Amino acid sequence: MAKRLNNESSIGDVLKEIIQNNKLQPGIDQISVKEAWVSLMGNGVNSYTKNVTLKGETLYVELSSSVLREELSHGKSKIITMINEELNREIVKNIILR
Repeated sequence: MAKRLNNESSIGDVLKEIIQNNKLQPGIDQISVKEAWVSLMGNGVNSYTKNVTLKGETLYVELSSSVLREELSHGKSKIITMINEELNREIVKNIILR
């Protein structure tokens, strides 16, 4: 049975309860990571980005440029740190560039 919230609950508390009860957090994390990638990488990288997918704690990024893929592979740890700081949570622990 779902826990009943009192009339004095904040909207944030109610939304957290809904997200938790319906197990929506992985989907929200997926969207948040995509948005963080777009905002942090800029137009140059985004024009070569085909797809960004979060599976568990691993971020899969499909790129159309092998040169860019090689360049970004040198800064994986920095990218992970930037994305996690943007989201204020440790969501991404590994990045695989394809």
